[in-house]
Amino acid sequence: MIEIEGLTKRFGDHTVLDDVSLTVAPGEILAVVGPSGAGKSTLSRCVSALEQPTRGQVRVDGQDFSRLDGAALRSARRRVGVIFQSAPLLRRRTAAQNVALPLEYLHATPESARERVSTLLERVGLAERADYLPAQLSGGQQQRVGIARALALAPSNLLADEATSGLDPATTTSILHLLDELRTEMGLSIILITHEMDVVREIADSVARLDAGRIAEYGSVSDLLLDPTSSLGHQLLPDRPAVPATTAGETWQVSYASREVAGDWLTAITSAPGAAGTRIEVLSASIEAIRGVAVGRAVLAFEGAAPRGLAEHLRERGLHARPVAATVEKDAA
Repeated sequence: MIEIEGLTKRFGDHTVLDDVSLTVAPGEILAVVGPSGAGKSTLSRCVSALEQPTRGQVRVDGQDFSRLDGAALRSARRRVGVIFQSAPLLRRRTAAQNVALPLEYLHATPESARERVSTLLERVGLAERADYLPAQLSGGQQQRVGIARALALAPSNLLADEATSGLDPATTTSILHLLDELRTEMGLSIILITHEMDVVREIADSVARLDAGRIAEYGSVSDLLLDPTSSLGHQLLPDRPAVPATTAGETWQVSYASREVAGDWLTAITSAPGAAGTRIEVLSASIEAIRGVAVGRAVLAFEGAAPRGLAEHLRERGLHARPVAATVEKDAA
């Protein structure tokens, strides 16, 4: 478990992190997003105890890292495995030898180290490439070696700093599936620092957005996606390009705002007061299931004015509706 409370980090007069508080429970994946310079890398370094906070606490499994130094801090760091962006492997050492590095630093016996390395490489799907050098491995395979190395000391927490950046979509998906399986099997708490919203939607349970060193938004992924006022929720499920309407009338955006939305909500619009016979066009739609919860939004065009009381009619069905344009001019063509 990772608990960050009132974390502030200053470098001279420059405040990089300002009163940041986050919690990652065992088995939870928290994604941290934000623009360049928002403080993500500094947060990563504070969690892994490479930087000491100016103020506040970073507690890992109940132990406050800010109160430790020397041998006690080095020992506590073993609870946090770190996966870097490009899996910095030693190029003259094989995959197995790279995974064994942390065990060598702890003076593990050769026999126990070989057993541990063999188990980890098998788990990440690289047992047959144990003797390969990094140059003989693909980018995704190198990242799997990095994951195995991060797990060498059996940490209870993982910090993945842009772990899928630069990988192709298929490899990214495979790495995310591996992390998802590992957190379930081992009860890991995982902080995933990323700039890729698709990654957040794919794997994260919760997400925090950093902006200028402060938490701008923070919550479960599904809650933010169901909040029509959330800018982070909008980034997680961006609007899709709309096709032009073929009728002149009002255009509305309808978004899921509840975990209980009937699948036939579109046809239910015709039961709204005064909606009988109204022609409705779907200009764009993005609807999917995330963590078992249906989320999405659609842009609808009505022939003429939308039915009176449409917003209230849809609110009763767990949807949020608002006009996005007063009128749409019929295509002259």
